[in-house]
This record gives sequence, C-alpha cells and structure tokens, in this order.
Amino acid sequence: MKLSTKVLASVAMLALPAFLATPSFAERVLRLDESPIGEIDPSKVTDYADTVLAVNIYDTLVYPKAGGPGVEPLLATEWTTDGKTWTFKLKDGVKFHSGNPLTADDVVFSLNRMIAMGQGFSSLFAGRVEKVEAVDPTTVKFTLTEPYAPFLAALVRLPIVDSKTVLANKAEGKYGEFGDYAEAWMSSHDAGSGAYKVESQNPQSETVMVKFPDYFLGFAENAPDKVRYRYGIEAPTIRALMSRGEHDISDLWLPPEVIRALAGEKGIKLVTEAGGATGEYIKLNTARAPLDDVHCRLALTYAFDYETTLKILKVNDKYAQGIPMKGPLPSGLLGYDKDLPDYKQDMDKAKEELAKCKYDPKTSPIDIAWIAEVPARERIALLMQAQFSKLGFPVKVIKTPWALVSEQVTKPDTAPHAVEIAVAAVTPDPDSLLYNMYSSKVPPTWMSAEHLKDAKVDELLEAGRTETDPAKREAIYKELNKTLRDLAPAINAYEFTGVMVVRDPVGVPKLEDKSKQTLDNFNLVFRDISIAE
Repeated sequence: MKLSTKVLASVAMLALPAFLATPSFAERVLRLDESPIGEIDPSKVTDYADTVLAVNIYDTLVYPKAGGPGVEPLLATEWTTDGKTWTFKLKDGVKFHSGNPLTADDVVFSLNRMIAMGQGFSSLFAGRVEKVEAVDPTTVKFTLTEPYAPFLAALVRLPIVDSKTVLANKAEGKYGEFGDYAEAWMSSHDAGSGAYKVESQNPQSETVMVKFPDYFLGFAENAPDKVRYRYGIEAPTIRALMSRGEHDISDLWLPPEVIRALAGEKGIKLVTEAGGATGEYIKLNTARAPLDDVHCRLALTYAFDYETTLKILKVNDKYAQGIPMKGPLPSGLLGYDKDLPDYKQDMDKAKEELAKCKYDPKTSPIDIAWIAEVPARERIALLMQAQFSKLGFPVKVIKTPWALVSEQVTKPDTAPHAVEIAVAAVTPDPDSLLYNMYSSKVPPTWMSAEHLKDAKVDELLEAGRTETDPAKREAIYKELNKTLRDLAPAINAYEFTGVMVVRDPVGVPKLEDKSKQTLDNFNLVFRDISIAE
C-alpha cells in the first residue's frame, strides 16, 4: 500500500518573520561568542558554533518546527513520499550570495559533496540515500535504499551550497572531477543562500557576517546589519564586556556565579534554551582499561554525585543549567521514559560493582579531562576526583582546550578515561543523538568519545532507523535507553538547560518565547533578532 504525505507551506509560514528592516543611519552590530573552533564549511558542521553559523549562512529544505516536535518547510514548499522515495518542490526565486539561482541541481550537489567528504553529519545520509536527482529546476527526488524513518528530520542537517561557486573555486584533490570540492576555499568563504554572508573568517577568533539584502524571507525590524561571532573569550572578559555594554549575547557556558552576578546588573536579562534535546554526558572511554569493564563503569556511575552537581548548576530560583536525566535520552525526544528512576549516588552499590570488576582500582589510574572554555566543569571534574578516589582509583584531573579535546577523543588510545561533553540531538529525532554517539558504523567524533562497540546497541539503532510505525519506534528507543543505562558507556549526568546573558536592547524571540523555541542549537537566528538601540 502506498503512503502519501503532502505538506503545503502557507504564505504566512514562509513569510515569518518577513518584516523588512527599517532604514537606519547607524550600523547595527550584534556581538556574541562561543567556544572555538568556528567551522563554516557546511559539510564539516558538528557542534554548537558550527550549527549557529550554518543556520545563518545556509538554508535547508526543512527546519526544526517551532514550539513542538517535527519540521516545517524552508526551501521546500511541499513534499510527497511512499516511504522509500521522497520528492520535494522548491521555492522558486531563491538566490545564493553569488546571485546564482538555487535549483534542484544544487540540492543534488550538496548531498553528494557531503557524502563524498564523509565528515560532519554525513552519517545521516551515507548508505541510506541510494540516489538523488533533479527532476526539473524546482523538483528534487531522493531514492532511499530502504524506508528510513529519520530521513525528513535529517534534512535539517543538509545545508544547500551553490554548486557553481564551489566548482569555480575547486583545487586539485581526491574527489576526481570535483578536485578537493573547494574544501580549502570553503574554510574561509561561503557558498550559501542564508540571511547572512561571510565577510571574514578566523576559526580560532572570529567570524564576521553581514546581512544578505536579497534574502528571500526578509528580516525583523532592527535586525543586525553585521554579526561578530567571537570565539574563546574567557568568562571574566565576557562579564566585563557585558557590564560595559560592549557584548550582546553570552555563550551557554558561563559559570553560574557569573550569570548570577550579571543578572543583577541594570540593562541585563537572562534567556534559556531548553528544548529537551541536550544531554550532559561524562563520556567514559570503554576501550581503555579499567573502563573496558562494565562493572568499573557502573561503579563510577553509582559513585557520581548527581545532587551536588545540580546544586553547582543552579543560577537562582528561576534559572539553572541542568535538570535530572533518566538515561541517555533527554526529555524532549521519542523514547524518553519518565518511569525510569532518577540517577542517585549510591556508594554501597558502587563498591558492589567494583568488586565484580577484573581490575584493582589501586593500580588502575583514571584521568579526567575538563574543557578549559567551560569553567563550571572544573568543579564537576574535581567532584568526580573526590568521589572516584574513595573507591581507590588514583585520579588525575586535566584542564584541556576544546580544540584539543575534540581531537583526542576521536582515538581510543588518546581519549581520556572521562570527559564531560554536552551532546544535542542534531535533528528532531532520537536517531540523530544516539546513532552518532553509539553506532559502531559511524567514524569517531567528539560525540562518540565512549568508543562503544555493542551488537545489541547496533541492532536497536538500526531498528529505530527502519521502523516507520511511531509506536513501535518509541518502544525501540525505550529499550535502547534502558540498554545503554545498563552498559554505562557514559554517566548521564544531567539534561543541559542553557542559560544566556543578553543585553536588554537585544530581542531574541526564539529564546524569550517558549512557543517560538525550536530544537536546541537552532534558535540563534540572526535575522529574527532585533537591536533596539
């Protein structure tokens, strides 16, 4: 039986918020920050900063839906599917920053480039899409190898690139007729159609973007003319800059006491990004002794002090940077099981599990890395050191820059025994969180620092991808959630609820109005932001 789904994008939906910016004599500049590195090549996007850049420089066929699960149209106006083939109609008249029209050929090129390069979120499509073809300039057809339940949601991670611009800037490389797919050029330039285009790029310090006046959805009144997205600014510097009115939006990683202090100043407000899609995980390296033994991992899971961790994350009575978790799945994703017990510290159970471990803790040192750009994590690392030492492990805590952590954790022999990393679902589907973390088929990234290889987990992950019945999918992910609790490849420390500090004149509608908030990482849409002064 053929299933058909047709979604029409109303004029109103596509126009929001299509207010034309009013003329202004003074250039409005938005200043915000994140941890380095800022990657602008959309085929290499992996983390928070990269996502913010991609969302504003490029467009996708669909976008995470505001105020609820699922997706809504962006470049696509409608689509049909029989489960294995998906056909999309594209909005006509969209232009790239080069002035070239965006067509179905560009969609085909973008997918092929991402899969060929094999980086970023290519695993969402590689091996799943049999072919993609341009039926006509405004119609693109994807043929899958088999029904793939997360496919529509995965398209929020397929930024569309200007194929003509990319090919005009290719150099010699390993991709045959496509050379290097302009990989070198794309590290410092863009080929997008988004609301902002790159003016300058230094992935370690700053990406400067300027408004693209021909953007097809327009801009909110008083939207920024220029955006300075800065990397690696220390918390004390952010505090000083915001106090002087020289910075507009902080990153999500300020220590609670810094947020608390800034919130008490005139002209400052707090906003939160809490879409129920980001877990804060103490990733345990399952490929290094002693944590290749599940009982050692479970011992650490029971020894972790969840209650004190949540106290550390409290900003004030209204805001906190974390809430309890019940497994690897955050509360906003399919498969979350509210009936599972909360994690609690239990040193007696920790010692019981340790007694079953084949390693002697006294001769099994453990190293814990904490990300230098997130000072609050030092406290949690020191808290772990204190608790794990009570079990007899010699524990070393190491301050490590994110750029080095993200490189180290891709290899089992260089990944630390434990490191706290926030991971968000990269699409509005649990597959995009758990598959990237725990499938043995995915090339290692910072998301999979556990290096878990488990046949049952792989089986459940594949079942979740091929099952199209929502109720059956939910049962699969609930079982997977419980299985991962038992295997303990990570300590599911807390569900991250990001708190940002914002200057009062700056309006961030997706973070100030819960009904407009969408999937974590997708809410800093610069064209929606207004600067009143």
